[in-house]
Amino acid sequence: MRRPLIAGNWKMNGTKADAEELIRSIIAGVFEMRKVDVAVCPPFPYLFIAEQMLAGTAIGWGSQDVSREEGGAFTGQVSAAMLKDFGCRYAIVGHSERRQFNGETDAIIGRKYAQAMASGVVPILCVGETLEEREQGKTEEVVASHIDGVLNLAGVEAYGHGVVAYEPVWAIGTGVTATPDQAQEVHAFLRERIANKNKEIAEGLRILYGGSMKPGNAAELIGQPDIDGGLIGGASLKAADFVAICQAGEDNA
Repeated sequence: MRRPLIAGNWKMNGTKADAEELIRSIIAGVFEMRKVDVAVCPPFPYLFIAEQMLAGTAIGWGSQDVSREEGGAFTGQVSAAMLKDFGCRYAIVGHSERRQFNGETDAIIGRKYAQAMASGVVPILCVGETLEEREQGKTEEVVASHIDGVLNLAGVEAYGHGVVAYEPVWAIGTGVTATPDQAQEVHAFLRERIANKNKEIAEGLRILYGGSMKPGNAAELIGQPDIDGGLIGGASLKAADFVAICQAGEDNA
């Protein structure tokens, strides 16, 4: 059985003091949970706080992005090796905001996934369609292309070392959530696409849901057969909400 993962994507929010208080509260809130994996992904400047405060706990930490390059003259970028040096367990790649605002293609994201994997950092690959694409019936076509960006570069074996997060763009930060049935349908499609290459890897792959998951809907979403946790945005900035979602993962393990 796949172990649930609840990961918080803080995006570009908070201060140093906020980060410290949030981490402190999360540690206290999930201390007795044993069946769910928990992680936080702060902005780059606050990774050192996560490293200092979470060392020795069961909570992992990760980055919100990673360079597609191994190292060198790439001003402003952060390599997977650097993240590993900071103890990062995870790196988010391919978030829709990176695709939209930074022009990241499936090929670029595939390289980022491969760099993270090569350095021993678990990539969390975000996939998802816009509202326009869903209304045009292109959901499966879009998420398949996102999945194939890694398949074409690194092969199906790469999914034995990563995580996928289905984040419908129309549900990110809008307060609108895909229904459990809508989410399950896409998750099942994603797993089947991997299974067409390797059934064993597909069965072990954790596929998270992201897109306005909150305490009120987390249990029903995570209770679906192909939803293995959540990549949490806004709710991850409120310790009580994030801990409640973690508890839903614990209860559904």
